[in-house]
Amino acid sequence: MTATTTAPIAAPSVHTEKRPSGRMRAWATRAPLLPALIFMIAVTQLPFVATLVISFFDWNSLYPDARSFTGFGNYTEVLTDAALRKSVWTTILLTVTVVLASLILGLGLALLLDRKFRGRGVVRTLLIAPFLVVPVAAALLWKHVLYNPEYGLLNGLLHYVGGPQPDWISNTPLLAVEMSLMWQWTPFMMLILLAGLQSRDHQQIEAAKVDGAGPWQVFRYLTLPHLRRYLELGALLGSIYIVQNFDAVFTITSGGLGTANLPYTVYQSFYQAHENGLASAAGVLVVIGSIIIATFALRVVSSLFREEVGRA
Repeated sequence: MTATTTAPIAAPSVHTEKRPSGRMRAWATRAPLLPALIFMIAVTQLPFVATLVISFFDWNSLYPDARSFTGFGNYTEVLTDAALRKSVWTTILLTVTVVLASLILGLGLALLLDRKFRGRGVVRTLLIAPFLVVPVAAALLWKHVLYNPEYGLLNGLLHYVGGPQPDWISNTPLLAVEMSLMWQWTPFMMLILLAGLQSRDHQQIEAAKVDGAGPWQVFRYLTLPHLRRYLELGALLGSIYIVQNFDAVFTITSGGLGTANLPYTVYQSFYQAHENGLASAAGVLVVIGSIIIATFALRVVSSLFREEVGRA
């Protein structure tokens, strides 16, 4: 017998390549967003920091050398001054009235548009149009085309039926501003609530109708609970805008007749009284209020997304 010897088989050479770590991959993914992030910080955050710093100083631009550090004195004055407190109350009243009325009107229009009828697309487009109008243009439209006591449409209609000829802005100034904002924000509420109506479970509604539920019972026990999140979202988003609204107040009443809200008071303090510190403190309070409302809005949006993902 011949002994056969087998040569040992050499193990294949394995080339180990260094893979980038998770942190490096994350930075490589985020790197294209850095210029946009830097630009956003430079445009939004740095001016806010400057405003925050100025709010701690007693600073009148007419006397720049007389400025002094006052701490929270400007904030105390904003919260204790009678005129500023009234502007805060006007802001709250304006926001609550416009948001609630817009939600109710938007819900009614959404329920009508949820039905099928000829020309529904045209009607929906026409109803959305007010929301697309520039805010200053919308305020000018209401001030001159509708409210003007001499040639306005409202007094023209009243004259046609033999009614009185009131001066709408002088007699009801806050209502005049509120009507303009309602006209512009009702379509926005309508769109949000219409999306909520179209996401309902129609099989559940049909089953309720088969069991003998009437239209009011279906609306009260099925539709309204389903729309709760959408109503909250519309209220919060509308509040964020109305709290900061300046266009309608400035254009229709110029802040007179008890319609000066907090943003208009900031404008008045800065451009007319030249009180930079006081105006900055009031502006910071407006931003804080908006952030609080926006936080609740983001939570509602997140919950809506989670419900949609769970439903899918």
